[in-house]
Parts: sequence; structure tokens; C-alpha cells
Amino acid sequence: MYFYTIINLVPFNIKILKHFPLFLVVLFFNSCQYFEKQVPSEKELLQKELKSINWKEVDEFPSVADCEKIAAKKQRQQCFFEKMAQLIQEKLDVDSLSILYPELDTIEVKVTVFPNATMKFEPQFPKDSVAYDTIKIDSILHARLVDFPKVNPAIKRGVPVKTQFILPVIITEKSMK
Repeated sequence: MYFYTIINLVPFNIKILKHFPLFLVVLFFNSCQYFEKQVPSEKELLQKELKSINWKEVDEFPSVADCEKIAAKKQRQQCFFEKMAQLIQEKLDVDSLSILYPELDTIEVKVTVFPNATMKFEPQFPKDSVAYDTIKIDSILHARLVDFPKVNPAIKRGVPVKTQFILPVIITEKSMK
């Protein structure tokens, strides 16, 4: 009896097997849509990448040759700011700025470092700075703040970028030296 049951099942299995390739073809074509992935457009990828970039920070700060040896990012930045403030102070010490304006002890200078390694200096005066001639001070600064050593521009994602920062520069009197 057991043998008879197996034989009766065999024709049934053969009928199923005849239609099995057709079943596989239908299954294959229907399953292709599950493997299909949406490819984002270039604009979407660009917008996503632009949103992920922090535009307020750079990967590498501007630097001068003396600070290139320093590996730590913050220490290299501090070295650069100190070196720039020192160079500006030295260039302004040879002038009569402290004699013309004895009440002026510190000038804030906005320094712009362009991607082509050029620099621009702009004095930043308080809104109530009527006590001294800002145009004259500006012209003195532009005349003195030339011939700086080579400055490497800041780097953002491997590309040189423009950076701006404000340095407080202490004006010293000649008699104090």
C-alpha cells in the first residue's frame, strides 16, 4: 500500500514540474523590480553634499613657513595668528602712529588671505571713533603693511579658499622701547 501511494503521487509531481519553468520565469520577471534601486540625480547628490559641508570652518588654516612644522591644527592656527600680529606690530612700530594718536593703544585689523596667497588689511574702528582721523590711520596702515612673507592660504576640501579674521594689534610707543 505504501508503494502504491508513492506511485500515485509521482504523476502529480510531474504535472507540477511541467509548469515549474513557467512559474520560475514569471517569478524572475516580477522579482526584478525588487532589485531595482533608485539612483539619485546629480543635483540631489550635490545638494546633499553641500548641506553636509560646514562652510564656517576650513580643513587647514592659513600658514606661514615658520608654522608649517607644527602638526596640531589648533597650535598651527595659534602660531599663525601670533606671527601675523607680531609682523604687523613690527611694521607699525617704525611709524609715528603712537605719537600721532597716543590714546590709541590697540588697533583691530581685519586680515583677508585670498586663495592666490595675497593679503588685504583693513583697520576696524569703533563706531564712535571720532577722536582720531580714520582715513589717515588707514593710509598709514596700507603704506606700512606691505612685503609680508609668503602666506599659504587656507584649504577647504583640497582647494585654497579665502579667509578673514580680525587681529588685535598693540601699538607701542617708541619711548617705551
